[in-house]
Amino acid sequence: MKICGVEISGNDAIVSLLQLSDGVFTILDCRVAKVSIGNANDTQNMRDFQFSFAKLMQDYQINKVVIRQRQTKGKFAGGAVGFKLEAAIQLIDDLSVEVIPATETKEGLKKNPLAVPFKETGLKQYQESAFLVGYAHIMSSKH
Repeated sequence: MKICGVEISGNDAIVSLLQLSDGVFTILDCRVAKVSIGNANDTQNMRDFQFSFAKLMQDYQINKVVIRQRQTKGKFAGGAVGFKLEAAIQLIDDLSVEVIPATETKEGLKKNPLAVPFKETGLKQYQESAFLVGYAHIMSSKH
């Protein structure tokens, strides 16, 4: 199973690709660490973002995308652009997408803690949340 963990931040969908094979997970190399949009108010830019994300998932044969859920209200609420990007990803045909609450990620990490510190994964620091949501989901799916 190949999975893509996603954190949406500003105009970026930050990605981390993982694979689970025979109970062992591996981090897949990816040509990009994030898919960005210039002007989210432009219809063609939204279509281009959606196409780029879908093509990335197709090229790496990703079975499922898990997006880290963001708050809709309050001090740490996500911005409007982020929710548009989330919707664009969710509406990609033939792509299984799930929005995962932070509590579910924490529970998954508690049951399956990381075997190595994040710094040793080779990913960039800003990919940590995307990696953790993907890792927690892929490890919980093996049970």
